Amino acid sequence: MARRLMTVPGIGPITASALAASIQDISTFSGSREFAAFLGLTPRQNSSGGKERLGRVSKMGNRYLRKLLVVGAHAVLFHRKRSGDALRNWADRLMETKPFKLVAVATANKLARIVFALMRDATHYAGTPAYQQHRQRPRTGIQGDDDVMGTDEDRS
Repeated sequence: MARRLMTVPGIGPITASALAASIQDISTFSGSREFAAFLGLTPRQNSSGGKERLGRVSKMGNRYLRKLLVVGAHAVLFHRKRSGDALRNWADRLMETKPFKLVAVATANKLARIVFALMRDATHYAGTPAYQQHRQRPRTGIQGDDDVMGTDEDRS
């Protein structure tokens, strides 16, 4: 289990072994958000009258695991320019508008959700580059398509 978790960027041997030892049965959680909430990485909700208000992180749950995931998220953020995978590209876009530590906690939340999926499905992390995740589908009528796809004369 711990070896599979170590395939995720930001999760090393200490974090992986701590997660594997602490979470014996992943099926006790109904979903990835509940798992992240168990670790205290989801925002506190103060909703009323249909208006959703998200506050600071709840900090409930296992403090040690949360700390390890946030430190791992710091490592992902510091080394985000070296890799082109989807996680680091997402964090890079978020860093343009948000402060570093907020993005670190958001990345830790995302890491927790990735860990949940790996533990539930018993698979390895497939950190494919972002440009390989979605198949290129030709679109019509969108301005700028000629720059990306070429003109009709180029395709002939």
